Amino acid sequence: MSQNQKILLVDDEPNVLAALQRNLRGWFQLDTATSGPEALAKIEKNGPYAVVVADMQMPEMTGLDLLVQVEARHPDTVRIMLTGNAQQKTAVDAVNRGHVFRFLNKPCPAEILAQTLQAALHHYQMVTAERELLERTLNGAIRVLTEILSSLYPKAFQITQPLRQAVRDYAAFFHLKQSWDLEAAALLFPLGYTTLPTSLLNKLVNGESLDAREQDLVDRAPEMGANLLAHIPRLESVAAILRYQNKNYDGSGSPPERIAGEDIPMPARVFRVLRDMVMLEQETGNRAEALARLQERSGCYDPRVLQSAAACFDVFLQKAAVDEAPIRPRSLEELTVGQVLASDVETEEGLLVLKNGTELTPVVLQRLRNFAAINPIKQPIYVRG
Repeated sequence: MSQNQKILLVDDEPNVLAALQRNLRGWFQLDTATSGPEALAKIEKNGPYAVVVADMQMPEMTGLDLLVQVEARHPDTVRIMLTGNAQQKTAVDAVNRGHVFRFLNKPCPAEILAQTLQAALHHYQMVTAERELLERTLNGAIRVLTEILSSLYPKAFQITQPLRQAVRDYAAFFHLKQSWDLEAAALLFPLGYTTLPTSLLNKLVNGESLDAREQDLVDRAPEMGANLLAHIPRLESVAAILRYQNKNYDGSGSPPERIAGEDIPMPARVFRVLRDMVMLEQETGNRAEALARLQERSGCYDPRVLQSAAACFDVFLQKAAVDEAPIRPRSLEELTVGQVLASDVETEEGLLVLKNGTELTPVVLQRLRNFAAINPIKQPIYVRG
């Protein structure tokens, strides 16, 4: 359970803030701001806060406008409004626009405010604990699902780990606070392909030509994967990313519905660029070349997303050249969870077992050892980490 207990009090009257601090000191972990902009700066630097209490009437930014921005940045933060104006419209706006937890009139007795803050902290702990439990449960379920599927169809799922890392790098570069859905999509995007007949899946991963009927099944695979996830709570947005992962910015591509440009969900547009970049990087062995190829595909990608990816990964490419983990040879017995393959793993007869870039998860490592017990593999194995 989250232990965040921080409370931010915002009022343009220093005397009011001083009085609140005197009355509440010793009971709560308090911080103060005398304006909306100052509050937002503190939230950016020290946040998230468990509770934000804002005065309605402030000169630079109203308390309502502040709380609307607080909700947009940190939805779990509990918002409380203080006002000397008891008009009904003020209260209605606070509830409808700011989604406030409590609406208190000034002057507010210290004991009432203290009780309200205790209730707000309790509400925050309940909300964040429920979300954290749900995310841990979902993350565990997704991890097990993807490892099982990757053991059945290793070639189809071989880029999920490098794609998830690309998503994390992109989210960190742009300080994206809501990147969980993109990470989940990175792990689950091949899900629809598991509904294909085994013979067709083998042709697909081996790069063999397909007839019209087979191509139609392949084109519909992302939608099948999306349908599998659509009714699972908290995965609806992941399903939308999967559904539109092959939809071009100009409206072409699948699914065949009439949607294009800004109407395609933004996470799906970001995912399309990152997925294709990683796939091309695995093909060419060079991320810079992969990005250059993407820029040649007219109409496929949101130009702004493509530009942002180029800016992001240009920085990461330069950084990787400086501090990339060294490559080391290891025997099968020396491999450990968390290492990343720096070369393909093959049998002594030349059969591909695992591809360069695969992360050694517990399931992958155990599967490799089980396979090697029957089919000897070439050693040493080159890894990073």
